[in-house]
Amino acid sequence: MALREQDLLKVNHTSSTNQKLSLLEKVSYGLGDTGSNLIYTVITTYLTYYFTDVFGIGAAAVGTLMLIARFVDMIDSPIFGVLIDRTNTKWGKSRPWILWSSIPFTIVSILLFMGPELSASGKLAYAYIFYITANVLYAAVNNPLTTMLPSMSSDVQERTVANVFRMLGGQVGGLIVNLSLLPLVAYFGAGNQQKGFFYAMALFSVIGLILFFVTFLNTRERVQNISGNEAIPVKESLKAIKGNRPWMAVSLLGIVFFMLYIMKLSAGIYYMTYNIGKPEIISTVNTLAMFSLVGILAVPFLTKKFSKVLLINTGIAINIIGQLIIFIGGDNVSIIIAGTIIGSIGMGLPAGLLFTLMADTVDYGEWKSGVRAQGILVSAAGIGIKLGSGLGGAIPAWLLAAGGYVANQQQTETTLQMISLSYLWLPIIFSVVSILIMAFVYKWEKPHHEIIAELEARRAKRK
Repeated sequence: MALREQDLLKVNHTSSTNQKLSLLEKVSYGLGDTGSNLIYTVITTYLTYYFTDVFGIGAAAVGTLMLIARFVDMIDSPIFGVLIDRTNTKWGKSRPWILWSSIPFTIVSILLFMGPELSASGKLAYAYIFYITANVLYAAVNNPLTTMLPSMSSDVQERTVANVFRMLGGQVGGLIVNLSLLPLVAYFGAGNQQKGFFYAMALFSVIGLILFFVTFLNTRERVQNISGNEAIPVKESLKAIKGNRPWMAVSLLGIVFFMLYIMKLSAGIYYMTYNIGKPEIISTVNTLAMFSLVGILAVPFLTKKFSKVLLINTGIAINIIGQLIIFIGGDNVSIIIAGTIIGSIGMGLPAGLLFTLMADTVDYGEWKSGVRAQGILVSAAGIGIKLGSGLGGAIPAWLLAAGGYVANQQQTETTLQMISLSYLWLPIIFSVVSILIMAFVYKWEKPHHEIIAELEARRAKRK
């Protein structure tokens, strides 16, 4: 006789080998990030350009907006984390938030690109309202994807594979956007970029909404806190942070990694347009990010033989090599493409492991404190990702303004230098910082597999 979902959520296996995930569940989990990236890649990669060159907002104002929005995210992420930890439904703690948040997120994302005819101050106010709201709702729908991972299985390898499916799904979403957004803008707009961006975003948002529902329907939460699956008070949740050095390192890595990642995405469209003088290669170069799939797909195999720290640092070092190749290549498109491919492959390793590391810190926090607070831990670490993403979008815009950028005009030498700084050199500097964080801050008191064994023994004793 089939278990009811309420009963399934109470199942607490004493062996991680009983928590294998079906292919359907892994694929459905990954499709959640496909849906997220169909929408959010447009925002992270193209919104700065849309605001400055299509909607008509000044670069400095856009940079400030990007950062202020991320400061708001620094508040909303832990709030959602606490809410997730205090949620106790028949669907689990994280899954219902995907259901509740997906519809408003898609609606606001469409309205973000509506581009109404307003005064300069009216446009800026409109951008603030809808960009900040879109980011808050993105946290509401995407944070649960991350907090769900440590609850899907206590098997570390199963988590790693599930996260690879998520990263693959996210890359597919980003690939679809980078391949098709600008052609869709041209098709729908027929010379009117404003109209084209609006209808292209509407299309991506509807598809994303369908994929969110697929994720909700086909995933399950299985792993309980040692003390059960009841709502966790805020004071108890915070215990899982105290003394959790791996969590501190992952949070710092999230800041720096996403700063360099978003900075390069944001600056790329300007670098290809003005520094290289070949705007026609923007879609090609952005699409080459798909080669990060090589690194992501290698993660489940490589983690069986090498430590996650070594793999992350190796991937980031490969990315540095790719950046240097792009610099050496100058305006040679073939060399730019080669450097982009190499850098993307390297970025796939940390991208495929970052959220797995977050899930691991949940185990460490529970082992250390007795509280399994995946909501507050993952969402608080998510603050770093939001801050890094905000700075990654804001810094290029500020540098554009400092260099005297004027949209759709020939740029001065100072402006071109600022674009190069954003696209090439700052990402290299932040890559070095990422390696130092993983080498010197990410420390465990015990091997992860021993911590998992102790936690399972505690749960068995509770039964």
